[in-house]
Parts: sequence; C-alpha cells; structure tokens
Amino acid sequence: MSHTDLAILLLLALVGLYRPVGAGSSYAALLQPFDDGQRRRLAVGLFLGVAGVAVVTLLVVEPLLELIGLPAAALSATGGITLMIAALPLMLGRATDPDRQVTAPSGKSWRQVVVMPLTFPLTIGGATIAVLIGFRAESHGPAGVLALIVAALLYSAVAGVCVLVAGRAGRRPADRARAVQDRVAGMLLTAIAATLLASGFTRLVESVLHGLGRHGR
Repeated sequence: MSHTDLAILLLLALVGLYRPVGAGSSYAALLQPFDDGQRRRLAVGLFLGVAGVAVVTLLVVEPLLELIGLPAAALSATGGITLMIAALPLMLGRATDPDRQVTAPSGKSWRQVVVMPLTFPLTIGGATIAVLIGFRAESHGPAGVLALIVAALLYSAVAGVCVLVAGRAGRRPADRARAVQDRVAGMLLTAIAATLLASGFTRLVESVLHGLGRHGR
C-alpha cells in the first residue's frame, strides 16, 4: 500500500470514529455559554490540541512501544482490533456515546474547557490513539510518517471546523441523520479494521514462520 493510500485510510478512520454529526451535537451544549470570539479560540485550541496529541503519538509513542519489545505487526493488529470493536456497534445501529454526554459549564472560561472535556474525551479517546499507533506501525520511512502526519492534521482541522459549525448551529441534529452517519461510518471502519488486522496478522505469522525456519537449521 502506498504512503498516500495509507494516509487516506487513516483520515477516513479518524473521521469515522469522530463522527462529525454526533460530535457537533455534543459540542453544542458545551459551547452555549461562549460568544463567537471565544468559540473561535476554542476551535483553534482544539485543532492545536488534537494535532499535538496525534503528532506525538505518530512520532514518539509507536517507536517507543517497538523499542520496549512490541513488534510493529502486533501494534498494527491491535489497532485493527480496537477499530473493529468501535465499528461493529455503529454498523449494527447499537452505538452509545456515554463520553459525549456533557452539560454546559458554569462560570468557566474557554481555556478551562479546551483540554477537558473538549479535547478529551469529546474528540480524542483511547480508540483514536490505538488507530494512530496501528497505522504508524504500517508505515515505512520518513515519507510514510509524513503522510500520516498530514492526515492527522487534516483530521484536527475537521474537529476545529466542527466546533465553529456547532457553535453557530446551536441545535442538535436529527436522530435520522445521526443514525445514517453511524451506519455508514460503521461499515467504513469495519473495512479499514479488517485491512489492519489482515496486514498485522499476516506479518506476525510470517515472523513466526521465519523464526521457526531459522531455529530448524
């Protein structure tokens, strides 16, 4: 798979997990007390926060895990498993979002909500981190990592734009729109998860067979 293809799959996976319609409805209650200027600052703060976490994960976390002995193939397979667990309830129409049930803050400035709960857990969760690690394990060389970083920055921009849209819309989207989005996202994420799983497990099997061959000589 080319660097561009891998980056596109990462972007689709991140946006599918994020589900902009559902995220926007969660942001609406949180953004209600803030004026337009503060919402713009929140959007920029969210972009920077998400971008920072994603870039650090891609550049540091995955190589660190490999350094302590976790093979890239195992990390790729783990990312696929995590994505599959998140995707199946969406595809079956049984998704719940307990982490996205927030109420409007009382007497707080925008700086006090930009990290929690806006960035964590409304925008970034454990599944997001696992997917970033899984895709990083699939990339090869500086060009591959750079392509993934670009995809992560685009995802961060999507999150920032959703804050602006949610702040202006000020209302929850129709349940039908959310249901359709969840089904489509679920099917897409399931396919991407299967790709990560197949790649990771294939490389794990090849590694085991290679090791057995060396010991058998």
